[in-house]
Amino acid sequence: MTQTIGFIGSGAISSQVARLAVAAGMDVILSNTRGPESLSALISELGNRARAATPAEAARDAELVVASIPFYAYSKLSAEALAGKVVIDTMNYYPERDGHMPEIDTARVATSELVQRHLSRSRVVRALNNMDWVRLRSRARPVGASDRSALPIASDDAEAKAAVSGFLGAIGYDAVDLGPLADSWRSEPTTPVYVLPYLGTVPSDVRPEAARAWFLQAPGAPVSVQQVKTLVARAVRHERMFGDVGPLPGAAI
Repeated sequence: MTQTIGFIGSGAISSQVARLAVAAGMDVILSNTRGPESLSALISELGNRARAATPAEAARDAELVVASIPFYAYSKLSAEALAGKVVIDTMNYYPERDGHMPEIDTARVATSELVQRHLSRSRVVRALNNMDWVRLRSRARPVGASDRSALPIASDDAEAKAAVSGFLGAIGYDAVDLGPLADSWRSEPTTPVYVLPYLGTVPSDVRPEAARAWFLQAPGAPVSVQQVKTLVARAVRHERMFGDVGPLPGAAI
């Protein structure tokens, strides 16, 4: 079992995964570009299993590293510092936020393949990218729970994939193997397994001014291993598969 988890990026996803890891008895090392002092409140909340560090220190001292920064900055991840590490890639490409990135070709490459090319001496695993940050924490369940959910993962390295599957299991989720990183597009934004299944039924009468409050409080729904397998099998590559989720039901929430 992995005991020390490093985080590069300290936003909503990293913070929630860190909370789950600490609750599971692991140590966490958090980092961001603003410096360790900016993480004092979160470290205080997490307690003595957490500490703040620089990204290089988090990479050096962790057994497994979660990379959770805006996708446009993926090439700023230190290939040197992360050499030899298992790296969980949670980063989604949103053109409306990240801008046009010519290296991304919907029909030819998955974003995690680009991350793996950049981190050529790391073992990249695509995971934790398809669930919203509220349900990510609230839907975690122990092994054997009837309402435990599953998350898709992909990697070119079987050993790294097994390590991440074990980590997900420890923090409250089953894992569904998508195969290599070339198939990780099946969990990108706009695909069937992305966010909405875990939200559950979105009320049709939620007013725009109340949408945020509903999002923060919605209990969500379990998504089983079989459901994830069905959803990822339905995924189809299309010209707008990255980023803009505006056309999806409930996207405004």
